[in-house]
Amino acid sequence: MSNKLVVIVGPTGVGKTAAAIAVAKHLGCSVVSADSRQMFREMAIGTAVPTVQEMDGVPHYFIQDRSVVDYYSAGKYELDALALLDNLFEQSPVQVLAGGSMMYVDAVLRGFDDIPRISAETRQKVLGMLEKGGLEALVDELGRVDPGSLERLDLKNRQRVVHALEVTLQGNVPYSELLGKKVAKRNFEFIKIGLNLPRDILYQRINARVDSMMDAGLLEEARSLLPMRHLNALNTVGYKELFNYFEGQWTLDFAVSMIKQDTRRYAKRQLTWFKSDESVEWFAPDDISGILSCVDNFIEKN
Repeated sequence: MSNKLVVIVGPTGVGKTAAAIAVAKHLGCSVVSADSRQMFREMAIGTAVPTVQEMDGVPHYFIQDRSVVDYYSAGKYELDALALLDNLFEQSPVQVLAGGSMMYVDAVLRGFDDIPRISAETRQKVLGMLEKGGLEALVDELGRVDPGSLERLDLKNRQRVVHALEVTLQGNVPYSELLGKKVAKRNFEFIKIGLNLPRDILYQRINARVDSMMDAGLLEEARSLLPMRHLNALNTVGYKELFNYFEGQWTLDFAVSMIKQDTRRYAKRQLTWFKSDESVEWFAPDDISGILSCVDNFIEKN
């Protein structure tokens, strides 16, 4: 049997962890995380890292295995995840990849071969725009040269906006059109399982999860990371809002309300991204029998 990868995607808070573990237990394999923040050990509460009990004996990878001070990127993840999958496929020809970080999922499945190398001149040009007009100026310029990226990116994530604008200006081709344009050769076949809920229910779950995170100690976790807030890993929903509270810009109640709002906005961007892929098979997160049947059919037919 050829190598096969079951990819579970969907918006934050929808229930990807539970579904991935159910699929992995059914197949007798591991779960490779495609979450760009759960890998950082200092951010356990704010990134909803699965507990030992939730993992239920299923081996997980890229979960709390590095520090926020370690620079990491989608390109590095592509190399590391593919090397790991090569090893895991030797143990079992079917594995599970699960997560909501869009670029991390695409890195494993498609690669970034068409992204041009950024010259010093282009980098300096974008840096000058940032210094002069701030992030808002970069977003405005990105909307002018690549409106497609406005729906696909976290526009509050400075690094991603800078990167998208650099790539667009360097290659004179919209960054949003380059993503996934050239599919890299892989030694596995894959199926994408998408999880979704009615929007009002998803938003209720997101709001409730933020409250649970606060009860579990998110405030103290974020406070311990305040000295490192300049790191890219901490430009993350759940932390940057609390940093504003610590610095006296917001009240705590307002900061928590903004965590909920920013998380809902992120979930909307994730759905826009994943729903643009017509190959995704969509399920309710509690339809485990339907998901397993779909996965079994994929394995049997390929």
